This record gives sequence, C-alpha cells and structure tokens, in this order.
Amino acid sequence: MTFWFLLLLGIITYFMVQRSVARITRTPVWLLWLVLMAPPLIWTAWSAVYGVQVRPPRALMIAPLVISPILYWVLFQIGRRPSEVTQTQSATPQPQLAIHRVAESSVSVRPIKPDEEAQLRNCFPWSLYYLQDIEYRPQAVICKGQLRTDATAAYQQVKENVEAEFGDRFLVMLQEGFNGKPIFVLVPNTQLAKYQNSSEKLTRPGLALGLLFATLMTTTLVGARIAGVEAQQLRQNSGVLLQGLPYALALLTILGIHELGHYITARRYKIRATLPYFIPMPLFLGTFGAFIQMRSPVPNRKALFDISVAGPLAGFIATLPILAWGLANSTIIPLTEQSGLFNPDSLNPRYSILLALISKLVLGSQLITKTAIDLHPVAFAGLLGLVVTALNLVPVGQLDGGHIIHAMFGQRNAIIIGQIARFLLLLLALVQPGFLLWAIILIFVPLIDEPALNDVTELNNQRDILGILSIALLILIVLPLPNVFVRLLGL
Repeated sequence: MTFWFLLLLGIITYFMVQRSVARITRTPVWLLWLVLMAPPLIWTAWSAVYGVQVRPPRALMIAPLVISPILYWVLFQIGRRPSEVTQTQSATPQPQLAIHRVAESSVSVRPIKPDEEAQLRNCFPWSLYYLQDIEYRPQAVICKGQLRTDATAAYQQVKENVEAEFGDRFLVMLQEGFNGKPIFVLVPNTQLAKYQNSSEKLTRPGLALGLLFATLMTTTLVGARIAGVEAQQLRQNSGVLLQGLPYALALLTILGIHELGHYITARRYKIRATLPYFIPMPLFLGTFGAFIQMRSPVPNRKALFDISVAGPLAGFIATLPILAWGLANSTIIPLTEQSGLFNPDSLNPRYSILLALISKLVLGSQLITKTAIDLHPVAFAGLLGLVVTALNLVPVGQLDGGHIIHAMFGQRNAIIIGQIARFLLLLLALVQPGFLLWAIILIFVPLIDEPALNDVTELNNQRDILGILSIALLILIVLPLPNVFVRLLGL
C-alpha cells in the first residue's frame, strides 16, 4: 500500500508542477518535483530500513517539511524567466473573470469611441458611484471611482444603465480594487452570450452514466478488499465481489448528495450547471470523487456562499446515519501500534474529535481505553465522508472552503487565510501522515478565487455564522481529541 501511495503522490505532484510552473521557470521540472517529493521519500526510506514500527526522529519529520518548500522556491526563482519577472513587476494584474472555461485570449474589447465614452460615463449616476477614471485593458474596461451608496443598489442600477446603453455587449462586474475600493469592470459578453444561448446540452448523459457505472465497479472492487475478500477468492468465485457493494453504495451516496447540494443550489440561483460526474479509480478508495461544472457566472457573494456551503453540509448530513450504522455493525478490537485514522482494520477514533464523539455515542461502554475499531465497510465509507467534508472545507482557493471564506471576508483576505491554511495543514501532516498528500496538492492550488459579478456586497449575519460553523466542523474533524476529553469520555 505504501508503494502505491507513493507512486500516486509522485504522479500527481509531477503533473501539477509541470502544469503550474513549467512555462515560467527554466529550472527542470524533474528537479522541482524531486525537491517536493523529498519528505515522503525520506520517510519511506526510513520505514524501509527500520520498519514501520519505529517512528522517525522528530527532527527528521519536521526538517524536510521546512527545507523542501524553501529549496523549491529558491530553485524556482533562480530559473525564473526574465520576461515573466518583468511582467510580474511592471504589469498590474488583470481582474479574475467569473466565466468558467472561456479562454481569455479569444475575447477582445470593441473600441469605445469618444461619444460612446460619454454614454458610458452617463451610466454612473454621481449619487450612486462617482466615476473618476476609465482604464482600457486588452480584455476589460475598468471604471474607478467612489461608491456613494449601498453596493447592491449601485451595482443593479449601473448594470441596468449599461444594458440600456450597450445592450448585451458587456458583462458588468463590481469588484474590490487592489487598493480595497470598489471598481466596476466591463468584460466583453460575446462568449458568455454564446454559452448561455447555446442549445447544446450541458450534461452528456451517456458520459455521466458511464462514469457512474465505472465508479460503482471500482468502488465495489475496493469495498470487497476492505471486507476481507482475497484476490484468489475473487478469481475462484466472482460472486464474492458483492461483499463490496455496501461500501460502494454508501460512498457514492455521500459523494452524490454532496454534489447535488451544489447543483440544486446553483439552479436555484439560475446558474447553468451540469449534473455530477464521478471519477473512477481502481486503487485506494475506488474513486477520486465527483464534480459538477458551472457554465454561468455567480451573481453575488451570497450566491457564492450558498452554493459552496450546500455541498459539504449536504454530504455531512448524509454521512452521519451511514457512519452511525456502520459503527454499530463494526467490531471492537485491541489497540495496536498500527491503529490510526485511515486504517479500516484498526481505527483509532481518538485522532478526530468528531469521530471520537460519534463513536462513543454509538458504541457506548464497548469503546474504552486501549481499544480500536475494525470498521464495517459501510463505516469506512462514512469515515471517508467525514474526511471528504473536511478536505472540501479547507479554506484555500477554489475549494468549497475557499469559496466560503471569499464570500465572508472578500478575496484579498481569503488569499491570506488560504496561505495560513496551507501551512497549518502541513503541520497537521506531522500528526496525521494521511493528510500529507492533500497538503502537498494544496501547495499548487491557486489562492485566487474567481469573483462573483457583485463581489463587494457582504453577507448577512446568518450566513457569517453558518460560515464560522462550517470552519468549526473542519476543525472538529481534523484535530485529534484532547487528552482531557479522552479521560472524560473513558477513551
């Protein structure tokens, strides 16, 4: 299992390095990849020499996590192409457009003649937004000024004025400028109108059903292994494969409800979205999850928040009964050195606050000190449901948690919070090595999230509270149970 985990980690890391930095640095991709892979390679080498029972020294655990990112940054900067450095230092970043899968290079702004500029200025009543300057960019017209009223009212009125003067020629966006002041951005609407008026179906039913069936097969195969079916048994009697079906159905139910939460909420805001696509994977968990695609811009931060939080909360609600039933049908066994959070044959629930509380509630006095749980396949699917909920709530970039933080605090603050979250997850990997793969992947996840059309209007108090609760849920899942509660609960 260690070999396959290392192989998968290596493949994912290599392709993410190649995709993210290959064009902007001369440093060989293989060298950058090797630097990032140094920590798991060092730890794997230690385990191969001394055995998995002997834990590496604390210095050997911490030093690679500190040195590797620093060395990666130094090598990246040494090989950085001069043209990229010049552009980064001299050019003001372009606004991020909330149009999914539209190549920016294919869009250009139609010239605005002097009389048209006068029309544009008339779209900004001084009582709503005092327009001071207009900048022309290759793919946007940026209108800078001072907001003099409620952001929602100003956006709606300016949007209506622009549509009255220019029709559907521009997509109107209200964003925070780099100085923190609201700016209006007019983006060519040609490609967006083509998307919205296209008669082509969003979801390809054949592909969606095919992926669902393939994922059902791969998760059933993995579920059979979790249930204890040996490869020889499977070759002799294919009927034993059905023992993996409970795991497969439970996991697909959790992932499907998670994505349907996003889908239903997106449709409530009249955003064009596809039905869920599942990703089959014959190793590890049997799947890489599922996703939907949104083909319309998000109208405001309220919609961004609602769509983002709906998935994790729906998936979490679906996880609870599945996990409870699975735990009730699991077996209590003695605690060993191999017990951990991601070991279905010997789960130590104390590695997660929420998991420990749920396990104690379901199993009661059966779960005591120095005991672990041999998970029923359905219980393991429920455990993965908790992990998927937590990983999606990590407040980084375009993850659900990143969207939530963006909607709550704005994009600039979300970038800072995302950087802190990356570092904290790396530290958590010292306690929970199972999170190492995710911590490394997050290094390559862009911190900048796509803004909503009205990216200035803040959320109400109810949504802010719900956002705080979602982050609290993340903490309850990923942090180990403190010793004081271990003693209190008799664990």
